[in-house]
Amino acid sequence: MAIDPHHLLHRAFAPVSHRFTRRDTQLYALGVGLGFDPLDAAALRYVYEGVHGDALRTLPTFANVLAFPGFWAREPDTGITWQRLVHAEQAFTLHAPLPVEGCVTGHNRVSALWDKGAGKGALMQQQREVRDSASGQLLATVTQLTLLRADGGWGPGGSAGAPPAPHPVPDRPADFICDLPTLAQAALIYRLSGDFNPLHADPAVARAAGFERPILHGMATMGVAAHAVLRTLLDYDPARFAGMRVRFTAPVLPGDTLRTELWRDGTVVSLRTTALERGAVVLNNGRVDLHPASI
Repeated sequence: MAIDPHHLLHRAFAPVSHRFTRRDTQLYALGVGLGFDPLDAAALRYVYEGVHGDALRTLPTFANVLAFPGFWAREPDTGITWQRLVHAEQAFTLHAPLPVEGCVTGHNRVSALWDKGAGKGALMQQQREVRDSASGQLLATVTQLTLLRADGGWGPGGSAGAPPAPHPVPDRPADFICDLPTLAQAALIYRLSGDFNPLHADPAVARAAGFERPILHGMATMGVAAHAVLRTLLDYDPARFAGMRVRFTAPVLPGDTLRTELWRDGTVVSLRTTALERGAVVLNNGRVDLHPASI
C-alpha cells in the first residue's frame, strides 16, 4: 500500500492528554545526563527538588516528550513503510515556561509532505501543539521531520515549496566547547520517559537493525546538547531558552562522551555534537534561539 499524500496531510489525530509529576520531570533530566556532577548545585535543580521542595526546574527539551502521539506511522491506514523511516530533524519553540508538574494536551498533525522521487523516499513533517489542559495556554510547538526512505515517487499531491534548509554552522572555530559524559545505561533510563522502542534496550533487536548494541535515542542526544548550552552559556537558567532545532546525523552509543561545539551570534547559538571517542558527528546544523533579554 503506497502512501496517499492527501490522506496523510488531512489525517485526524486524537488529542493526547499527558499528566506528569515532579518525578517524571526529574527522571527525564536524569535520562539526558543531568546530575553527573553531584557538586554542581545549578544542575542539581533539574534532578533535586531542594530542601523546601521549591527548587525544581524543567529542562526545555522536556517539550519533546510531552503529549507524544506515539509511533502512529505503523498504523495500517498510513501506508508508510515504517520499518525504513528515519528521524531526520527535531525542533521546538517554547511559548511559555514549562511547568514541573501538571497536565497537558497535545494536538498532532502532518504539516507538510515532500516527494523526493522514486527510490529516493519522501520527507514528512509533523507538528504538535502542547497546551496546558486547564487553561488552554500554548506551552510549546514541537516539529519533527522524518525521512520515509521507501515511500517516494507518488507524484503530485504533496506540499508546496521545499523542505526547511539546514541551519548553517559558522565557518570559524567554535566559541565554546562543552564535553559531557553519557552513562552506559542512559538509553534504559531515557526510555522510561515514554519512548519504548526496543532498539534502545534489546541487544538482539539492535543487531537485527545493524548496530553492534542498543543505541541512544536521538532526542536524548538532543537533550545532552541542550544541557551543554545551559551549562556553558545560560548558567542553567531555562527561562533564557526560547527554542531549538537539530539534525540527527549518526547514532550515539550509551557511554560515549559527547562534545558540543557552540557558536554564539546574538540571540542565536549554533551547535554541532560529536561522539568524542569515535569521532562521529551525531548532531549537526543545530540552532538554539535565546530570548533577547538573555544576551
